[in-house]
Amino acid sequence: MRSRLTSLAAIVFGAAILCGATNSKAADDDGFKPIFNGKNLDGWDGDPRFWSVADGMIVGKTTADNPTKGNTFLIWRQAPVDDFEFRVSYKIVGGNSGIQYRSKELDKWVVGGYQGDFEAGDSFSGILYEERGRGILCNRGQKVTIDKDGKKHETQVTDSKSLQAGIKKEDWNDYEIIAQGNHLIHKINGKVTAEVIDEQPEKRAASGILALQLHAGPPMTVEFKNPRLKRTHLSDGRKKIVMVAGTPSHGPGDHEFNAGTMLLKKCLDAMPNIVAVAYYNGWPADPTAFDNADSILLYMDGGSGHPVIQRNRLAEIDQLMKRGVGLCCAHYAVEVPKEKGGPDLTKWIGGYYETGYSINPHWDATFKAIPKHPVTTGVEPFTINDEWYYTIRFPEGQSGIAPLLTAAPPDETRRTPASKAHAGQPEVVAWAIERPDGGRGFGFTGGHKHTNWGNDNFRRLVLNALLWTAKADMPSGGAASSISPEDLTKNLDPKGK
Repeated sequence: MRSRLTSLAAIVFGAAILCGATNSKAADDDGFKPIFNGKNLDGWDGDPRFWSVADGMIVGKTTADNPTKGNTFLIWRQAPVDDFEFRVSYKIVGGNSGIQYRSKELDKWVVGGYQGDFEAGDSFSGILYEERGRGILCNRGQKVTIDKDGKKHETQVTDSKSLQAGIKKEDWNDYEIIAQGNHLIHKINGKVTAEVIDEQPEKRAASGILALQLHAGPPMTVEFKNPRLKRTHLSDGRKKIVMVAGTPSHGPGDHEFNAGTMLLKKCLDAMPNIVAVAYYNGWPADPTAFDNADSILLYMDGGSGHPVIQRNRLAEIDQLMKRGVGLCCAHYAVEVPKEKGGPDLTKWIGGYYETGYSINPHWDATFKAIPKHPVTTGVEPFTINDEWYYTIRFPEGQSGIAPLLTAAPPDETRRTPASKAHAGQPEVVAWAIERPDGGRGFGFTGGHKHTNWGNDNFRRLVLNALLWTAKADMPSGGAASSISPEDLTKNLDPKGK
């Protein structure tokens, strides 16, 4: 039995792009969200010898007595960035710095990838430089297309010196980076300083970490204030699936939300045109986590401690649903209180587990007949033991709910009045819905036993649901994936200590 835990847009380039804003309220109105709390480096990670917070600003500093041997970086640890707009104000005294994006961590606090460069000098501020990669991709004032063979086709659009004249020395400047597919734009103080279309498939990056640079060399100080991020809808055919894994709650092998989500991510990462992002051990601290999601998976403890009913998250998720974002809830995540969350989950995924009405025994479910539906593509009849919930609260008379997995549980497992009233009848344990708002929902009551992810049909159904709710192309045989016995032993939560 489960414990009842209580803890727990495409961008139009050109005139339509707004100039960088330093006013935080204006940034909020534009859809930007702050990613620095102004007090400490929570959510960020860098060498404490060089990075600190002072007067509400991120400060990077080297001195003659405390130099850095190589370029060192302050990394935003919340999540990778894919398509986005980023704005920050900076001031630099001496030396060189930059903003890394869609980058890779090559060693501890060592980063390589796209960089929005800036400096105390007169040559490099605003260029696009690829740290530990192809070097300068675009000089200031240029528009560059990098073809599939790596050849650069350059056009000088604006005079570099005139752009430099608009950059304040040892004073505050506004930096903006826009990344949409393979189209990258840098701006300083509202002026485009670099624009790149990167068509070199083996070199370009579609996703990666965000970081701030402190350059090796002469002593320098760089300050950043009001960094804010707006994720934008992926417009190049990719679909983004955001998964949230709950905190540990059961013994080894049960409710392995983190390890199970890692397995699903491993499978999704192998699929073309799918961007899979996972947040582990509870609700994301990243305020932008769901902003450009096509579908969301919640795999976590529910009931009265369900994270989605905490704070103002019901309203947050409801706004996403109204935009047509898909939602999948697995296992305990389908349970919410009747009064708070029940109506919402009914609207979003079609039904929910209602305490006292629904029931949650462990039993061998035999799925003899698999109905035809995109989510069941390639799924064959199978039998598997899990904590399959049933007598789900579906609204009477509601159409549009598609039963996906149906089996008859042993009557001795029926321990609620509603379940007893259905004695001998088959019960729905997985279902799908197409919502009036254009979004899609999926409810799946299995997922208690971690080893069940090794079953091809069990796993394929959930992967299919993630693709379907994200409105991604469904492979003709369903989502193909491979999980080894060794995979099932990895990343398990430390429990029972």
